[in-house]
Amino acid sequence: MKQLIAIVGNNSSPSTNRQLLCYMQDHFKDQAHIELMEIAGLPVFNKPSDKKVPKRVLEMAQKIEAADGVIISTPEYNHTIPSALRNALHWLSYYIYPLVDKPVMITGASYGRLGSSRAQAHLRQILDSNDIRARVMPNLEFMLGYSLQAFDEEGKLVDPAIRQQLDQIFAEYLIFCDLTNDLIQKYGSNKQEAKDFSWDKDKKEQIK
Repeated sequence: MKQLIAIVGNNSSPSTNRQLLCYMQDHFKDQAHIELMEIAGLPVFNKPSDKKVPKRVLEMAQKIEAADGVIISTPEYNHTIPSALRNALHWLSYYIYPLVDKPVMITGASYGRLGSSRAQAHLRQILDSNDIRARVMPNLEFMLGYSLQAFDEEGKLVDPAIRQQLDQIFAEYLIFCDLTNDLIQKYGSNKQEAKDFSWDKDKKEQIK
């Protein structure tokens, strides 16, 4: 059974993104063990001069590295991801590389009709950056609109069509995890390239 980390992409309580991940945790419990990871309470990233990463971030990184894959559920604030999620990703790519080559599934819930579509697109760009280099599942994304009305009193998705869509995407994600991890095992990881990259280096030095 696959071991997955599900990152709650905001620091709000309550949160329909947390609610979505809790639903997935229970609904897919026969297919994968999903552990929720909270980002609330992390210190604000300030590029510390001693390059010291907070203990909690290191613990988060260890869990991500040990997992078969990562699910990130993000809301949308001002057409982008929340500052709390951006802050967490800054820490998780500061001289540590847990997300390099990690198979990632993006989900999102929002109160409006679009279901965090712009935030999800932006998150893909961020996860593809030189400092992170995650392997984001292409072409498929789960966007839950009108999320305040999407769950019943037991925390289950009300609309059977939405449940079916999530079931299909998650099934494909499990296959994507296998394919990605097989690819990395066969051809090697990009972790060294991520370690060697630095915005402070001269561009010519980086492409030698």
